[in-house]
Amino acid sequence: MRARLLALVLLLLLAGCSSGGTRDDGRITLRFQSLAWQEESVEANKALVKEWNATHPDVRVEYVQGTWDSVHDQLLTAFEGGEAPDIIHDASDDLADFAYGGYLADLTDLLPARLKSDIPQRSWATTTFGDGVYGVPFLQEPRVLIANAKWLRQSGVRIPTPEKPWSWAEFRRITEHLSGQGKYGIAWPLKEPVSATLNLSLSAGGQLFHRGPDGKVTVRFDTADQVVPRTIHEQVGTDRSASPTTLGSGGSDTLPGFFGGRYAMVPLGFSYRQQIVQQAPKGFDWQVLPAPAGAGGLTQGVSPQTLSVAEDCPHKKEAAVFIDFLLRPPNMVRLALGDWMLPTGTRALGDPALRTSEHGWATGTALAGHLRPAPAQTVRGYPEWKDKVATPALQEYYSGAIGLGELRERLEEDGNLVLARYQR
Repeated sequence: MRARLLALVLLLLLAGCSSGGTRDDGRITLRFQSLAWQEESVEANKALVKEWNATHPDVRVEYVQGTWDSVHDQLLTAFEGGEAPDIIHDASDDLADFAYGGYLADLTDLLPARLKSDIPQRSWATTTFGDGVYGVPFLQEPRVLIANAKWLRQSGVRIPTPEKPWSWAEFRRITEHLSGQGKYGIAWPLKEPVSATLNLSLSAGGQLFHRGPDGKVTVRFDTADQVVPRTIHEQVGTDRSASPTTLGSGGSDTLPGFFGGRYAMVPLGFSYRQQIVQQAPKGFDWQVLPAPAGAGGLTQGVSPQTLSVAEDCPHKKEAAVFIDFLLRPPNMVRLALGDWMLPTGTRALGDPALRTSEHGWATGTALAGHLRPAPAQTVRGYPEWKDKVATPALQEYYSGAIGLGELRERLEEDGNLVLARYQR
């Protein structure tokens, strides 16, 4: 009797460590870890899981609520402990180490032709590492300027459009024109400065990361890479057109000052529009403007949200079928509306609900064709380079503690030392 009891306990422990499996009745259970956090997005994800379960009795999906906070470390621990979810929601710039480390399944032969053809190749490039595809990019957001519409109209400045955007030089002149008497033309929330700087720098022709014939990546902080950080630096330190107090802030932290008339514009991710709709004072007039353009036009780097399958998942084909269901065009539209982001799918992007002028949706969809993989997408060691080198260096540069020369030295010399450890 005791031996049978111990065997039962061992069986339960093994079941508890599994990321998914087959029940005694033959029904498969898949664990789907979602990082949705906005109420509308969580509701959309849970509703789709419920609809799947209602029509697929033999493959049940269990919704697991995750969080964007420290997701890389959480997943790494789960992978190494054999407890990773079967279907993983993440961002494309977090996948490289997991893909090369063998933790994610290659989806090349698992995804249907419909899904492959509906999502543009430029988006697939964000989840392609070597010869494999390790995630499905499904949601993306450009960085835009959220502007006080009344303030801009009264100032008489030219209002940019996706067809006729501001140049970076014009943008700097306009923010200076809008400033004075304790008010600022722009508030840069740069608590996390790396992705904003690198992704916007593509519009100026920047690249920063260069891959050689041997496949190894090096950092070069060239003239084009300097346009965006230099503009921000001069707005803060020379023109006094950018608030110095917001440099250490997150995007949400700037909204009270924006609503209070302290800043004319705030550069934010497209999804912040939801917070503005919810929090803006009654009658507050705001609009969405495209970010400035340079030698690269309106090009921006993005790291789309992704869905991947764990390599340890025992039911990879079923997991891929669920992903295909989740990302059918009508469902992708629901997910995009819930997250206030743009879908990657061509058919979903053409939905009328995403092309209305209300809340700036039309401006966002006009920018979708200009979105490209973020510069660091396939760079191994990027998380360490970002945390240990680029973030502190850019923070010090923007605050005026170091100059452009020292910034370049640290990004290149210190940065290449970090990346070299991952490319041996």
